[in-house]
Amino acid sequence: MADITSILSASYKSNVLSTARSNSKYVAVDPTRYQGNWSGQYANGKSFTVSVSNVEGFRAKVRYQSEGVSKYQDVLIKDNSFRVGDTKFTLTAKGKAQIKNVVTDAASGQTYLDTAYATQSN
Repeated sequence: MADITSILSASYKSNVLSTARSNSKYVAVDPTRYQGNWSGQYANGKSFTVSVSNVEGFRAKVRYQSEGVSKYQDVLIKDNSFRVGDTKFTLTAKGKAQIKNVVTDAASGQTYLDTAYATQSN
């Protein structure tokens, strides 16, 4: 039974961040809008950084860090956003981004979506 629960949980986490499907194509982006270090803080006071480098066309290398969690991944940028694991980065304006992170409560096992805003520093 635990296997079914973990499969459903993983599927839910993946789908929470991608509820709106897009039919648009991947197109080259302006590297200066994404490249650099982004930082912010969640409502619970937990800080995070997102480092974006090597932006070429619609591809980039990204590192997400937040108090003990570190994710490094090659990403594809589409519709001003990309995903790193359970975290979604959406560019909202020049130098501003919205970060959505799926968090699992250790006590209850329930998942929730934590939203924060980040600012870019080069």
